[in-house]
Parts: sequence; C-alpha cells; structure tokens
Amino acid sequence: MRGQSYIYFPLILISIVFFSCSELNKVMKSSDYELKYTKALEYYDKTNYTSAQTLFEELIPVFKGTDRAELVYYYYAYCSYYLTDYALAGFHFRTFVRTYHTSKHAEECAFMNAYCYYLSSPKYSLDQTDTKNAIQEMQNFLNEYPESNRVDSCNTLVDKLRAKLERKAYEIAKSYFYRNDWKAATPACENFMKDFAESRHTEEMRFMIIKSYYLLAKNSVESKKPDRLEKAMTNYLKFVDLHPNSPFLAEAEIIYRDCELLKNEHHKQK
Repeated sequence: MRGQSYIYFPLILISIVFFSCSELNKVMKSSDYELKYTKALEYYDKTNYTSAQTLFEELIPVFKGTDRAELVYYYYAYCSYYLTDYALAGFHFRTFVRTYHTSKHAEECAFMNAYCYYLSSPKYSLDQTDTKNAIQEMQNFLNEYPESNRVDSCNTLVDKLRAKLERKAYEIAKSYFYRNDWKAATPACENFMKDFAESRHTEEMRFMIIKSYYLLAKNSVESKKPDRLEKAMTNYLKFVDLHPNSPFLAEAEIIYRDCELLKNEHHKQK
C-alpha cells in the first residue's frame, strides 16, 4: 500500500496542475473582465502568482483610467516580487509611485522599490554596483518619507549594505598588501579610512599604510626613497597618537627606526 501511495501522489499533483492550467485557459479565453479580475485576486490570495500575474497583465490596459487601475497594478508589481524577479518588481514599484504618487500605497511601493534593490545586492566578493544603487534608493526613500515608520528598517538595511561595501574594500586593500603591491595598497587603505572612518579595521589599515610606504621605499629607486620614507614616518606619528595601545605598535616602532636609518643613509650618499 505504501508503494502505491508514491504512485498516486505524482498523479494527483499532475491532475491539480492540469486542472489549474485548464481553468486559467478558460478564464483567459473569456471576455468577462469581471471574472478575470475576480480570478486574478483569487489566484493571488492562493499564492498562485504566475496565474495571477498573467491575468493582471491583461487587465492593466482594460482598467486604465478606472478606479481599479491602481489596485491591479499594485498586485501586478507584487506578483513579480513574490516570483523573486526583483529587478522587474522594482521597476513596477517605481512605476506605481510615479503613476499613483497620491495613492495610500505610494510610500509602501517606494520602500519596496528600494527593498528590491537590496535583495538584488550580491555577496561582497562580486561587483557592488547594485549594492551602491540600493543604498542610493534607500536614501531616496528616507529623503522622501522622513517620518515613515519604515525609517528604522531602511537604516538597518543601509547598515547591512555598507557593511558589504566595507568588507569588499577591506579585502581589496589586504589583497594588494599581501601581494606585495604596496603602491596600490596605500591608496586602497587611505580610501578605506575615508569611506569607513568608524570601521573596526581602521587601526589595521593605518598600520598597513605605514608598512606599505616603508616597503615601497626600500624597493624604490634612490630618488623616490626620501618622500616615501617621510610618508611612512608621518603616518607612524599619527598612528601612535591614535592607537597608543595597538598590537601593531611594536612592529610600527621598528619600522619607524629603520626609516630613520634609511633616511640618514640616503643623506650621507648625497
């Protein structure tokens, strides 16, 4: 009997799918738009978003200029969202806001547009263009609806997006440093501190700048050594003021003393 149940289940599932498709086809062929509207809402409520989307799409031009146009497009946008097509859903939410800017759903759809950008943001190791766009869209929402009860949610999402950008920048700076590309490491670390001044990694970045300038100087032609040694030493003095108890301090002091020796040797050679 148990074996038979495994056979019956897919048959039942196939029957349900066939019936649903058959029913949708009948509705699609009908000229009764009231029926189509009712069935679209019914499909939506039953989370059959593919069928609901098909009907809502047909109804958009039919109900254009009527009281139902707004609601049809509202549900249509959400169908794309629930079908996880976030790029398309975001487009429809933006269109809704532009078309129905006085609607009671306008604020919600403006937020959903930004949220779709958030959901489209990839993991930190990939290109972060979508992450930056998501932050901008979130900021646009905050500017437009500063009193919204979604402000806290927006700020939380922005923090998560910025954390992703921060990690990306951190990994890039480290990769330059550990590949011995000190010329690229110094601006990468400096840009990191400019963009993420409150990061827990700023101390490490400052140390990496000192060491990068130092190693770059040691491997430079004589004419470029003084400037790079001076930059290493200047950054060391800032580092001591800002991080007097840093675990990197001992190595930083060794680098500073060696910079002084190298600088003196350079002057003697002139």
